[in-house]
Amino acid sequence: MNAAVASERLISVDSHVHFTDDWVKARLPGRLHSVWDEAAKKQAAYEASELRRGQPQLQLEDFVDPEAAKDPGHFEPNAKLLAMDRDGVEAEVIFPEVGGAKYCTPALMGEDWRESLSGYNDGMADFASVNPLRLLTAYQIQLFDIDFACKEVLRLAKRGARCVQITPFPTEFGLPDVYDKRYDPLWSVLSETNITILNHLDVKASLWDVFRRDPTPQKGIFTAMPAVALAEPLAFWILTGTLERFPKLKVILVEPGLGWLPFFFEVVLDARMHAHYEFPNVKMLPSEYFKRQMGATFMYEPTGLATAYKFFGPDCLYWSTDFPHPATCWPNSRKVVAEQFTRAGIPEADRKKIVSTNALRLFGLPA
Repeated sequence: MNAAVASERLISVDSHVHFTDDWVKARLPGRLHSVWDEAAKKQAAYEASELRRGQPQLQLEDFVDPEAAKDPGHFEPNAKLLAMDRDGVEAEVIFPEVGGAKYCTPALMGEDWRESLSGYNDGMADFASVNPLRLLTAYQIQLFDIDFACKEVLRLAKRGARCVQITPFPTEFGLPDVYDKRYDPLWSVLSETNITILNHLDVKASLWDVFRRDPTPQKGIFTAMPAVALAEPLAFWILTGTLERFPKLKVILVEPGLGWLPFFFEVVLDARMHAHYEFPNVKMLPSEYFKRQMGATFMYEPTGLATAYKFFGPDCLYWSTDFPHPATCWPNSRKVVAEQFTRAGIPEADRKKIVSTNALRLFGLPA
């Protein structure tokens, strides 16, 4: 590893923290403690009966790196900073292991979902407050009530929010897709506050059929499917003209994998602009919107990185550790970065953009 790589800044745009029930409930009024616990029970029962349908639940070690998951940095902010120091990482975007959005819904909490979601976000903000320039929490925004969502974004902006997590699949909740005009006030508020939308890899309900059919011990077929499903929100953001109408809006796909994206744009999206398809609200090639307003994170993917870099250039690619999940490079990020970028053949100036400068610019961090 040369001296430049050994000392360069690393910003991870995807890592995870387990916000425990106790951490969350400490930020909720006492009357909501039982509401939170009941919602968790309802969600667990739904997953067992409707999604897994008798199939055994995967164990924690199937979703996390055992060493990383046991590190105190998986749970507590000061320990998180120490874990980042051990890895040589300056700042991280932090997603919750079990997002507040999973529990804070009208179906699980009735009218209490709004206050509970705000309390959950307060828990994330308190975590980030230990060092706001290093701990960038992906605040949870629901789409059921757009007036409330706008107020929550503005409230979180005052607490230093730089990014929010929004479901990539609104229809899973019985809601319209992102182009619907009901969302326009929210997209406007996010644009004006320079807060980035993060569409993190998630599991659509329909994919649980694959889970039930997957005979492999760790459900390895099932766990390979969700990333490519992000093609759906990607197309809806672009081909509906939503990004054309909101040119300041930023949307990042988190954990999509890089290798398929050049194919998807070249052969599917961009090609349709010259074929027998009409997209009346789209004025540029889809790949140009992606480069202007979107982007993708990745972990270790030298071939995919090289391909995406050649197709898109460096400015919409974002490196991540994915701490503490199985793909994580923690606590060896510097070594893995050096190896990956050498294999991908990316020059130093563009490597710096991908591992730090792009994220510094996107989230308004000091250069």
